[in-house]
Amino acid sequence: MLVLVKPLAKSKKVSWKLVRRSLGEGGPSPLGRSNLRIQTARAPQLLSPEFRLMKLKGLFQAAVFIPMLHLRVILTSLFLILPGFSESITVPAATAYLDPDSRGARVRPEGIAHWKSQENSINWFGKFAATGKFTAKVELILTEGDTITMTLSSGNKKSKATVTGKKDTPVIADFGVFHITKPGFQQLSLTASKPPKTIKSLILDGPATKDVHFNMKPRRNAASVHLSYPIERGTKVSAFYCEMTGVEDPLWTYYMACGWHRGYFGMQVNSPTERRIIFSVWDSGGEAIDRKKVGQEDRVTLVAKGQGVYSGDFGNEGTGGHSHLKYLWKTGQKQKFLVTAEPVSDTQTIFAGYYFHPDKKDWMLISSWKAPKEGKRLRGLYSFSENFAGQNGHILRKALYGNQWIRTADGKWHEITKTTFSHDSTGKKDRLDRYMGLGKDNQFFLSHGGFLNNYTKYGEPFTRKSSGNSPEAMNLPPLPPVEK
Repeated sequence: MLVLVKPLAKSKKVSWKLVRRSLGEGGPSPLGRSNLRIQTARAPQLLSPEFRLMKLKGLFQAAVFIPMLHLRVILTSLFLILPGFSESITVPAATAYLDPDSRGARVRPEGIAHWKSQENSINWFGKFAATGKFTAKVELILTEGDTITMTLSSGNKKSKATVTGKKDTPVIADFGVFHITKPGFQQLSLTASKPPKTIKSLILDGPATKDVHFNMKPRRNAASVHLSYPIERGTKVSAFYCEMTGVEDPLWTYYMACGWHRGYFGMQVNSPTERRIIFSVWDSGGEAIDRKKVGQEDRVTLVAKGQGVYSGDFGNEGTGGHSHLKYLWKTGQKQKFLVTAEPVSDTQTIFAGYYFHPDKKDWMLISSWKAPKEGKRLRGLYSFSENFAGQNGHILRKALYGNQWIRTADGKWHEITKTTFSHDSTGKKDRLDRYMGLGKDNQFFLSHGGFLNNYTKYGEPFTRKSSGNSPEAMNLPPLPPVEK
């Protein structure tokens, strides 16, 4: 309810009879009726700043002395004292993140349960468009009779609330008023004196919540972000070279350097002790999930692989042949990737992925695959960065991409200096913390997660300066023969 009132002259007396008459014997009229007005100079004290600031306790004391007023009159007054209820927003706990242990509780659509340690916190991130005040509450379920104290932090303020469990009934922890002084992303962090049974939601209300944005979906992955390289249509690309540097290295990150219409090549963080160099090629056909359903005529087949490389199948994102080398690539160190394409018939092409091994200081084959129903070279070139597990989708991911080159079928190398930015469907409305740019080192960068306020429009173009550092001068692995 939103009530706009023009202040009237001050008066020492309040005509409760007139207030009752104005509101109606049965309480206030329906929302929007013009007779919900107080049109007397004898009743402005009800709407004066002093009365609005009256504590809730004082309001109910006044109500004791005027029993003829309907309860709805009191509720109407509450709306006058605490504006902004129309901006209330309920954010599911299932959209929040746990720190420092991202797997320290069970996150389900109905809430967060089995909170393992009180050292962990539950964190929501919202992008506030307005400044001002807001109230914060948390809905939770406790074991009957169990009492806990919880702390909610936002900005520089920490507020505590103590609640006791009721039988089969959620309870509300009220943390009072917080302030937003500057628009942008804001973190709200919840801790508890001991783990509650279930956290259900965060409830915000007040002027500062106008147009606030939270990801309201249970998918907590950061948006995937991409670089698309414009290559003139009809160009016969026999090799694609790209240098890539991981700037941040949270778990469950895949930085992809060389992507094309049939596969992808990059590096991944699998665990605190395991990292991989991954090269994969898609099958023909339209099967998206199960490779067992793909006929032999549509399957890519392994031609060769490097020492220590694992090869096998993959599914659930299309199907195809997968290969990886377990190698602890270093954050901040430039990595070099090369993909080649050699048509061996009108309907078959061999795609190969080569990685420059930093320790051996030499190129090594990850794997090569023969792709059916192809017979062409590389097209649809791109790079990307992906958060493939949502538990830590709030953590910043960033990588640099530079010195991109293509080799055409005639054996000539051409530098790629232009790209455009894109993202997946999550980046459209749900996760807005995704952007790209051009660094001082003349490399493109992709950034996602971290709930930074930076933002790049879909399709925005970028251009870097030519480096002139052609791979042709490098000691490259065998390349496809020049087309005569």
